Amino acid sequence: MRTLRTATALLAMCALAVVTGCSSSGGKESEEKPAGSGGGVPAATERLKIAMVTHSGEGDTFWDIVQSGAEVAAEKDNVDFLYAAHKEGKEQAQLVQAYIDQKVDGLIVTLAKPEALTAVVKKAVAAGIPVVTINSGGEFQRAVGALGHIGQDETVAGEAVGQALTERNRKKALCVIHEQGNVSLEARCAGVKKAFRGSVENLHVEGVNMPQSTSSIEAKLQSAKDIDTVVTLGAPFAAASVKAKAGAGSAAEVVTFDLNAEVIKQLKAGEIGFAVDQQPYLQGYLAVDQLWLHQVNRNTVGGGRPVLTGPALITEKDVPALEELTAEGTR
Repeated sequence: MRTLRTATALLAMCALAVVTGCSSSGGKESEEKPAGSGGGVPAATERLKIAMVTHSGEGDTFWDIVQSGAEVAAEKDNVDFLYAAHKEGKEQAQLVQAYIDQKVDGLIVTLAKPEALTAVVKKAVAAGIPVVTINSGGEFQRAVGALGHIGQDETVAGEAVGQALTERNRKKALCVIHEQGNVSLEARCAGVKKAFRGSVENLHVEGVNMPQSTSSIEAKLQSAKDIDTVVTLGAPFAAASVKAKAGAGSAAEVVTFDLNAEVIKQLKAGEIGFAVDQQPYLQGYLAVDQLWLHQVNRNTVGGGRPVLTGPALITEKDVPALEELTAEGTR
């Protein structure tokens, strides 16, 4: 993770100041650009300033992929792209307020903790700043006045996992929730429970403390030998669960939401049964593009309805097609 993306630095530089120095316009020109990064001449439209505020915690590689997509779209659209994040809802709201004060031309916001974000997002809309929500809290998109939502339906994604576990003849699943109060994570586990013919037990872990999370999963697997599946809700926790499984001497299968390079390696090695891909690159790319299109010609992607980027279940057979793309940060 880039230093710029750490929550502490962002709060200091963005929320308490005027959000300067938090800018990106598609990556450093000196770096070699990955395949699919576009190129050519940016759009000949007025330069816009679009900010994204997410609930990312430190070290979450998922959001690197979201930002990669947003930065490529920003370069194409002649957009000055700004990014800030904090895992706590109150601090995330402060970051949104800072961008309102800066009078950005558009906002991209996650609503993992909608009770903390609703008022400030409505304030942005009232100030004439168009908003697109991504990834989390899509069901609150209309209530806050956002133009649209880009992401997957988390309940549907959870149900897809539950159905897959039933087809694999699993009997008892442990669903690991790594962030307390995140409505999307709760919806995933609820979806698994709804569609799975076996039983589901939720385990809350402190996601910012990976060693502690690993220990908690290991302890649960040691005490409940009948658990035959561990469902993790983010790619970094798949690796933690594989480690915990080994420590507990468990035969449980690990499955996970989201992809990163490590998950691809684990799928290839047979350490993970399958992963749920919600295409984070698309979430970042389409969100910037949607705001740009709205500002340039008032087009509305999806007609104001959610634009779904997933879920897709990825297994070992899909690895050859995705391995290079994942290494490049586009999947």
